[in-house]
Amino acid sequence: MTDHPDNNPSTFTGKSISRTSLAAVGLMVAVSYALAATPSADDKAEQARYEKERAVCMNGKSNQDQATCLKEAGAAREEAKRGQLNDGQVRYRKNQLERCDTLPPNDKEECRARIKHGEVSGTPEAGGVIRELRTTVPADAASAPK
Repeated sequence: MTDHPDNNPSTFTGKSISRTSLAAVGLMVAVSYALAATPSADDKAEQARYEKERAVCMNGKSNQDQATCLKEAGAAREEAKRGQLNDGQVRYRKNQLERCDTLPPNDKEECRARIKHGEVSGTPEAGGVIRELRTTVPADAASAPK
């Protein structure tokens, strides 16, 4: 047996390595394109939001001229793609919870629970929003009827 590279199965020639590498790179590129071409649920929701905003611009129901409205709708879509579009809910929720901070400790926790888990009734337009959370507390054994 000679020490020729073809006789050793663990030795690859430069051609077989480069062919293998090219095949692997090609497969990775194909998979990347396939994944990029599949729209996510977020992409679909953002596209629907953009189409709705665009329709408002096109039928003149916005309070802007059509060119400005379309520009703003497009800019909002681009911000959403980068994950930079905030619909204000995060800030609104933080503000709600911060309002509880001025209360005494026991009331503060109840306030936070109402914000997070309470039932909501009313609207600001109707004069106010009421948040209600019902908590069942077991009766004290000493005050229970005998």
